[in-house]
Amino acid sequence: MSDLFESNEILKKLPKHLKQFIKPQNYEDYSAINQAVWRYVMRKNVDFLSKVAHKSYLDGLKQTGISINHIPNMYGMNRILKDIGWAAVAVDGFIPPNAFMEFQAYNVLVIASDIRQLEHIEYTPAPDIIHEGAGHAPIIANPEYAEYLRRFGEIGCKAISSAKDYELYEAVRHLSIIKEAPNSSEKDIASAEKKVDHLQNNMGEPSEMALIRNLHWWTVEYGLIGSLENPKIYGAGLLSSIGESAWCMTDAVKKLPYNINATYKDFDITKPQPQLYVTPNFAHLSLILEEFANTMALRKGGLQGVQKLINSNALGTIELSTGIQISGVFTQVIQHEGQPSYIQTTGPTALAYREKELVGHGISTHNKGFGSPIGKLKGINLAIEDMSPRDLAAYNIYEEKVVTLEFEGGIQVSGEIITGKRNLQGKIILISFKNCTVSYNDTILFKPEWGIYDMAVGKAIVSAFSGPADLISFDLITHKTSSNTIHIKKTKTQLALETLYQQVRDYREGTNTTISRTKVLEQLIENHPNDWLLAVELYELAYLGSETELCHKILKHLETVKQNKPELGHLIDDGLEIVNQKQLS
Repeated sequence: MSDLFESNEILKKLPKHLKQFIKPQNYEDYSAINQAVWRYVMRKNVDFLSKVAHKSYLDGLKQTGISINHIPNMYGMNRILKDIGWAAVAVDGFIPPNAFMEFQAYNVLVIASDIRQLEHIEYTPAPDIIHEGAGHAPIIANPEYAEYLRRFGEIGCKAISSAKDYELYEAVRHLSIIKEAPNSSEKDIASAEKKVDHLQNNMGEPSEMALIRNLHWWTVEYGLIGSLENPKIYGAGLLSSIGESAWCMTDAVKKLPYNINATYKDFDITKPQPQLYVTPNFAHLSLILEEFANTMALRKGGLQGVQKLINSNALGTIELSTGIQISGVFTQVIQHEGQPSYIQTTGPTALAYREKELVGHGISTHNKGFGSPIGKLKGINLAIEDMSPRDLAAYNIYEEKVVTLEFEGGIQVSGEIITGKRNLQGKIILISFKNCTVSYNDTILFKPEWGIYDMAVGKAIVSAFSGPADLISFDLITHKTSSNTIHIKKTKTQLALETLYQQVRDYREGTNTTISRTKVLEQLIENHPNDWLLAVELYELAYLGSETELCHKILKHLETVKQNKPELGHLIDDGLEIVNQKQLS
């Protein structure tokens, strides 16, 4: 895996299951057209954003070493990012939300290394290097914001998803891919949009992941900062969209004060946002994040936390009041007076304490599931975890004793105690039995012939969260996507156009100054009459060289393009305006 990226001290700390998402950037695959798209967007953005973006953006561009003229090379970015305690990796488009946020928790920026087509220069629904590299990276140079991003990842990766969340993730990923891909049919796009709409409208009660993704969207992606009357942009989605960064500043977009209510405001990734939230400062973002975290099962635990895990149908963890952690796929909870009295997992399960697997209690031991009562013993006002050695002896909770433990919730555990495990504070966290029967009313939950019964000790569930307690307990390298970014074979016409772009790029950078730009223009007009970006680049060179006649020819051609393709008019005019103002980098 390490041959896919150049590692460093930050990336070395990534767990193996995150490294499965990393892919090589393959910098040489970027064409001269790709470079021209990057350059156009960056020059236009920096020109406009210097007036409307938070000051951290322009400072961060310099600090993170992101060039206006060249698509960033991940290796070069990492050498600079390490000075602010971050790193970057390349991935293929969208990755699962939990993984995306876990990368953030490790101070790693996830960058979709593909770049939007020229046809989608203003906006693409697919993550691309303009969005990630030019949007996210500069702002993390601000220490307060960087800490918010890290903390968001730390909390967000523990958010519990619903079974429908992953289905929606795959549908949105597929839609973003085919909308960005050349030659996608309108029928296929419409079908994919219909599926996304259907799923979005039938998600049921929003999961924790759905809610925290809303917070991420309205801050990290589409956030404004300052006052409602004079907000500045800091969200990466706005910073990387030359259309929406201007649109969002108008009165057509409603500005709301950022608070916890943003959690419940859904978004549509395929459309411009009708309203945006304004935070007074970056510190306020962390306050709202903590306010939301206080509502999560991560901090509340209880019956609701277990039920969220059951609904997710995915690997999750509960932590009991003694600190013992049970990780697996939860399938059942028996409740008593609104509290969980017995939990059950199915399939491989591991037990841990403080995120470290208990020796002898990995998935090979508990490969068919794990069940345990929770709560206090019936008729005894003292929980097992709070009993002194004298109390334990008095109630026969002792090695080699045959005992029947009846819990308040109606669970009975009868068997011979073999041994127990204690935590660092001396509290018993696990009791092992032989010849054991576990029952609830007339239902047998564990039979003696099944072997040793391990009972987790705890009077309450204090936390429930997504994923395992100890990452090494499970094989997490299992991610398979239903669709990959589409790269079609380039036509001869496309390759010929790329050659013309490369010639102009070589001329501008001084690597080949013998190229006839007049000849390039003639070939462009004859063979690629609707291409506008190369003509703008040619005009820049002619303008700087005071070549009046060539400037006139180029402007005449661009007027023809505007007549044939009116929708390109504002892009052409904006490109020419930057040149004429001599705001060149």
